[in-house]
Amino acid sequence: MKRLTTLFLVGTVVVLAIALAGVLLYVRSQPAPARAVAVLVPIAPMEPDSSQWGISFPNQWSTLQKTETNAIDTTFGGSSGFSWLERDPRQRILFAGYPFSVDYNDDRGHMNSLVDVRATGRLNLDREDPKRTPGTCYSCKSSDNPALWDELGMADYDATFFEDLGKRISNPIGCANCHDAETMQLIVTNPALDEALSAQGRNWKDFTRQEMRTVVCANCHVEYYFAGKGKYLTFPWEEGTSIEQIVAYYEEDGFTDWEYPGASTPMLKAQHPEYEFFTAGSTHFNAGVACADCHMPYVRDGAAKFSSHDVHSPLLNPEEACGQCHTSTEEVLNRVNTIQDQVSQTKLSTEDALIDAIRALTAANSGIGADPDLLDQARALHRRAQFMWDFVSAENSTGFHNPEYALKILAEAANLARQAQMLAAQAADNVSLLESNTYSPPSVSATDEAPAQ
Repeated sequence: MKRLTTLFLVGTVVVLAIALAGVLLYVRSQPAPARAVAVLVPIAPMEPDSSQWGISFPNQWSTLQKTETNAIDTTFGGSSGFSWLERDPRQRILFAGYPFSVDYNDDRGHMNSLVDVRATGRLNLDREDPKRTPGTCYSCKSSDNPALWDELGMADYDATFFEDLGKRISNPIGCANCHDAETMQLIVTNPALDEALSAQGRNWKDFTRQEMRTVVCANCHVEYYFAGKGKYLTFPWEEGTSIEQIVAYYEEDGFTDWEYPGASTPMLKAQHPEYEFFTAGSTHFNAGVACADCHMPYVRDGAAKFSSHDVHSPLLNPEEACGQCHTSTEEVLNRVNTIQDQVSQTKLSTEDALIDAIRALTAANSGIGADPDLLDQARALHRRAQFMWDFVSAENSTGFHNPEYALKILAEAANLARQAQMLAAQAADNVSLLESNTYSPPSVSATDEAPAQ
């Protein structure tokens, strides 16, 4: 009897094992599931009109439209389009000789992208001027771009004069910048991002959906420059995306945005490197958090759950943006305020060091008999220091996306600025050029308010 029972049990185990193996083989042989969403009406490939997408996705479309009017500021940023030159007048000095010293407004919401790029005082619309504004400046401003890149290729798109290309652009940032019209999957649409990832041996088509909820933001929220006479949009990622690797790239490439007047320093202007900043080992990135988790949190409309496309600072809706993971949003807000206050104060101190270096370099460069080799060394330090400061300043989180990284970069920038100042003083053999805190705020009349900092 025991023998029969044993045989029965063994037989049962064998049959179950064979059945399990068969199920596993069947599952493995099936194609990977594709995440798709049913649409009410077909959407043309690269359709630039977001309202057409909105027929099938009214919640996403209605929240995206809110970015046109969500002009609310936080303590250190926001989306009202305020002037950085008025809020922090030091930046008029830091960007002297460059259009950013004339007009530098904070970004507004996505639906304002086209209006704002056409209204900026940085445009040069003189067709005969070799420094005229290229079509490249539209690269992150319109949902017309994917179709235009597909038709023209990025080289011809970029080389087209800004006003000429503008005749074919009528839509602000929208659905086509981030989504495939057939599957709604998140995709890379900017050829410059595709090229930058490929240069690193990375294929975005292999990324997970959660990874794409960050990578798709890198279509625009990155450091970049315009290469060559054709002003070809290029991300300086060939060596990597850390600040050290980007600086090394620019040094090898020899690219210069402008020459600082008086000091003759070949300068670099950082753009908005949120992607590089966040992915540089930040706490949230290492925990698997994506940009969209905080800036486009899931919300509900009745029974419908969707990602809000009213993209703005999470500080404006902490319960939705932070409360998904954190039990106390009050504690989160206090921590954010502490971090941003520390980074902001450190940033201003770094600006003071840079202005001291600029003053010393300008004076030494204008004098007779200054050591040219020492001046060149001082300029190299000034160039690097100001780009590192700007890498933090132009990034739109006042350091919160990666606090330790921000403070480390600013500390190094201030150190390099002081070294530049000392070399300039040594070059001119003038100890008075070592004076610190030479910045004087602009005078304010009794009827004016002092600029916020």
